[in-house]
Amino acid sequence: MRIGFTFNVKPGGVAAVDDRYAEWEDEETVAGVEGALARAGEVIRLEAGDELPFRLRETRPDIVFNIAEGLSGPNREAHVPAICEFWSLPYTGSDPMALALCLDKGRTKEILAHHAIPTAPFTVVAGPEELDGFAAWPAIVNITRASYCRSRAEVGRAIAGVVARYRQPALVEGYLGGREFTCGILGNGAAARVLPIIEINFAALPADALPIYSYEAKWIWDTPDRPLDIFRCPAPVDGALAAEIERTALAAYRVLRCRDWARVDLRCDERGIPHVLEVNPLPGIHPDPAMNSCLPKAARAAGIDYAEMILSVLRAAAARHGLAV
Repeated sequence: MRIGFTFNVKPGGVAAVDDRYAEWEDEETVAGVEGALARAGEVIRLEAGDELPFRLRETRPDIVFNIAEGLSGPNREAHVPAICEFWSLPYTGSDPMALALCLDKGRTKEILAHHAIPTAPFTVVAGPEELDGFAAWPAIVNITRASYCRSRAEVGRAIAGVVARYRQPALVEGYLGGREFTCGILGNGAAARVLPIIEINFAALPADALPIYSYEAKWIWDTPDRPLDIFRCPAPVDGALAAEIERTALAAYRVLRCRDWARVDLRCDERGIPHVLEVNPLPGIHPDPAMNSCLPKAARAAGIDYAEMILSVLRAAAARHGLAV
């Protein structure tokens, strides 16, 4: 089997200060995925730059293993799958519609709410004058340490910051005061399964940090030389809560039509009911066990090593396309 491997690599020296590249991969992850795929066949590296459409047409792999996040536009994560569909090439993961939808957090929450899947009260606004009718205080705007807003005035300043920086409306959500979890999911249909649940350990954050898994917690405070003890896996939860977390995560995965794999983040309200924060159909997959990468950590807790995790995604996609791996 000839496997095209599409990815984006972080530019050296800028990723730490430019959040446009935060979700791009480092060379260690690219090498880890490539090594795993090599167990199933010939791997063709296809960095997702300007030449990718032509390279896909020229190489025509049997299947494309895609982890490319893209750079430009609101549908950037959908670019590679859309190109694959244009050239009639099988590929791993969710389709362009699901990827674009999950990147739009407001639209995602609209669908979740329509299907009665718990998610925090929310609105999407371009300015504080559009907040009329929203009364879920305190609120979260974007997801940095400055996101927690106690008043309408603070929300207004946060909205202005988002609009100025990203040139798009801001998602405003009611703050949920309970525990936070993340669930890795592998597979499709009735065979889709939730890996061991991870809990976010807010006690590991700096003393002055709010209990939110912010941009700073993911990309600035948590470093390879000083990793935060931020994850508890398997999460210390009772059977009833674990079952509700898994049920909610799988429901979100299915109604958003995710395929092969994803990560679902959830947070409980003050009553202990899990609410979906976001769904990521292109989950982080750093291979180093010392790094805080959710899906590989959950897979290891389930007895699945890194290579087998990658190959399970490849096999799930190949089965959808009637290919043998």
